[in-house]
Amino acid sequence: MKGVDLSVQLGPVTFANPIFTASGTWGYGLDFVDLVDPAALGAVVTKTLTAVPRRGNPQPRVRELRHGLLNSIGLENVGLQAFLREKLPALRERGVRTILSLAARESGEFATMVAELTRHEGWQGVELNLSCPNVAEGGLDFGRDPFRIREIVDSVRQVLPADRALLVKLTPNVTSIADLAVAAQDAGAHAISCINTVVGLEVDLETRRPVFPRAFAGYSGPAILPIALAKVWEVARAVDLPIVGIGGISSVEDVLRFLVVGAGAVQVGTALFARPTLAHDLVKELEESLITRGCASPMQMRCEELGRS
Repeated sequence: MKGVDLSVQLGPVTFANPIFTASGTWGYGLDFVDLVDPAALGAVVTKTLTAVPRRGNPQPRVRELRHGLLNSIGLENVGLQAFLREKLPALRERGVRTILSLAARESGEFATMVAELTRHEGWQGVELNLSCPNVAEGGLDFGRDPFRIREIVDSVRQVLPADRALLVKLTPNVTSIADLAVAAQDAGAHAISCINTVVGLEVDLETRRPVFPRAFAGYSGPAILPIALAKVWEVARAVDLPIVGIGGISSVEDVLRFLVVGAGAVQVGTALFARPTLAHDLVKELEESLITRGCASPMQMRCEELGRS
């Protein structure tokens, strides 16, 4: 075999390989340039951006556990305008394929932010982080309501340039993630990213209270890998869109598992805190693993039950 074609197509955009960083785990894509070249990755998914800067939740915000990480960051970020002014030009100069993770307090803000993005170059797509509070409806997640997903995705598609990709990131904290994926597909999403963090809670035995002021937090890391694989499998059987698998990846074998259950690309997250070069290393390791298995592309790892389309 001469080699492997690692490229992946998400809507109108082709990425050189299927190894992306996950939002919130690699900053804005420039934090580790002294260690690795972010342009060598398929894409960098930025720390989630909001229309205005956010200070995030009060401390403590992170708790390391035996098999994963709880975080209650609260979407702390510099805000969209500061990112466009201070971060995006540097990413563009380095040739980094960039997907902007976006969150909003009101459903209409998603389209407003994307409309602002259209005035700037140097980004290839957006990932809608729908697992965030909808203040207009009592703090419920946008992403738990198929109707709201359709509404938001449709509004974004109306302003998104035709040559940019639209990814929708889904929460696993629902009865049926397939229903949410179908809603996103019906509204025009180009790809589904799944999963976001799993709801968790840690207790301080001395105070006899939850560790975090807000009690619940997002759980990520190796322990959620089987959950993420199950959700990707469920989504792959429900929609015809490309899927970006997220959750618990710490080795090339984990990447291969996601490819088997229907993902066309993956995002590496929590493991980057311990090994910032992991995503970069996985590009080469994936190519070598596919050659060893006689696969000419990542898609050939896909389970036959799911088909090849």
